[in-house]
Amino acid sequence: MSVVPETSAAFERLLVAMRPRLHRYCARMVGSVIDGEDVLQDALIKAVEAQASAVDIGNPEGWLFRIAHNTALDFLRRRGRQEALRGIEEVDMIVDQLDAVESRQIAATSLRTFMRLPVAQRGSVILMDVLGCSLKEICEIMDCSLPAAKAALHRGRALLREMADEPDDTPRPALSDADRARLGAYVAHFNARDFDAIRAMISDDVRLDLVNKTHMRGKAEVSRYFGNYSKASDWHLVPGLVEGHPAILVFDPNVSGAGPKYFMLLGWAAGKVAAIRDFRHASYTIDGAEYSV
Repeated sequence: MSVVPETSAAFERLLVAMRPRLHRYCARMVGSVIDGEDVLQDALIKAVEAQASAVDIGNPEGWLFRIAHNTALDFLRRRGRQEALRGIEEVDMIVDQLDAVESRQIAATSLRTFMRLPVAQRGSVILMDVLGCSLKEICEIMDCSLPAAKAALHRGRALLREMADEPDDTPRPALSDADRARLGAYVAHFNARDFDAIRAMISDDVRLDLVNKTHMRGKAEVSRYFGNYSKASDWHLVPGLVEGHPAILVFDPNVSGAGPKYFMLLGWAAGKVAAIRDFRHASYTIDGAEYSV
């Protein structure tokens, strides 16, 4: 997103620095790295608007997390997930101390699993065990009492332990023949740097969202985007799936054995590419994403 000119340089730098951590929180709260980026963009817009009239923000990082938290709750409400928005009892309990192994296991929990926790438990576990926040910060971000934060954290961790023992029998998604064919053609032309063939595949009014960088519309404008890729050598495209969506995974051919750096999503209309969403400048979104090639 572009920060409005009135935004102070220090605040703009803070937004840039905080963006990956805020996305990590949003993605785990809503169960999707893709939706998490949408929530993050909404939260940053709200933060920029609020900062313009704010007198004094004592803890800017905590303030941004509070906005992100509330924006994620709004998203969940819009999605009709009221069943997850349950309250938590005000019970005082000692928060158990985790060893390093269990902390790493919780931090690596899948987004799908986090979504099975009630919102208060989900938020408290993510804030402490994934992002390293204190109980005091959790109370400020989630606007809850200390006993409530302790209770949510304790119960959330207990539920995750139970879920860790369950067999994972979730069906694995697969590309349809149609998606495999059209993604395969786009990827083959892209990897061959045959961008004239790619331009022939896109619609005249194609829309490009170069996430965290810029937006373009129309074949003429978007053609510049392909020109920039033609000058780079740090990419190799592979068709695949991200969170069950047909996607293009981007690897760095100069780094052997590494996972994808980021991904792209394509939208189609009348057999043409009508929308491109490229996460090159938002590579943090791959963190926690469920993908397959």
